[in-house]
Amino acid sequence: MFRDREDAARRLAWRLKGRPFRDPLVLAIPHGGVVIGAVLARELDADLDVVLARKIHAPGNPELAVGAVSEDGQVYLNAEAAPVLGLTEEYLVQERQHQIDEIARCRELFCGDRQAAPITGRSVIVTDDGIATGSTMMAALQAIKAQNPHEVIVAIPVAPEDSLEQIRRRCDKAVCVVTPRFFWSISNFYEDFPQVGDAEVVGLLRSFTPAEFVGASTQAVA
Repeated sequence: MFRDREDAARRLAWRLKGRPFRDPLVLAIPHGGVVIGAVLARELDADLDVVLARKIHAPGNPELAVGAVSEDGQVYLNAEAAPVLGLTEEYLVQERQHQIDEIARCRELFCGDRQAAPITGRSVIVTDDGIATGSTMMAALQAIKAQNPHEVIVAIPVAPEDSLEQIRRRCDKAVCVVTPRFFWSISNFYEDFPQVGDAEVVGLLRSFTPAEFVGASTQAVA
């Protein structure tokens, strides 16, 4: 059990310290992942940015994710869920575009005019405040690996073993503090798990942003 996201991030940082990173970059999945990412970036003397991916939902059921799409448009689909739900090509095209539009809105909101951090040749640490199905993380990893990083490390406070095993196969190293035998929801593993708003995400990113970009980010969230 973690006290809060900062406690979880410090435990992750302890497991990562001493590793020989190359120009490290922490990429955090909003919203809660940015709180984790900010602590990791400070502890590891790394840059911080967001990696944006959105879940693809089942038709008529916004609570059920069948996959995810990344900022560059790559789609990850759950190989088991998608066939059972009978997803049509038309539905997937529409849902993909809807989520890509939302990703573009989030990029502008969180980062303003600042360009995404370069990834090529760097040690990239991808984080969130936990993983359930892993769909969002899978889509994010596809997009990151397409940009030729030196290595990709996934750092997560808590994840079920089956999801973690899928992620291990798609990165160079996966670090997870807690892998419970029984998993219900991410929030069950935190004593304090408040919602993280847009303004908090922007504020954390601004603390790692060169001064010339701060004004643009501030206007985006106003």
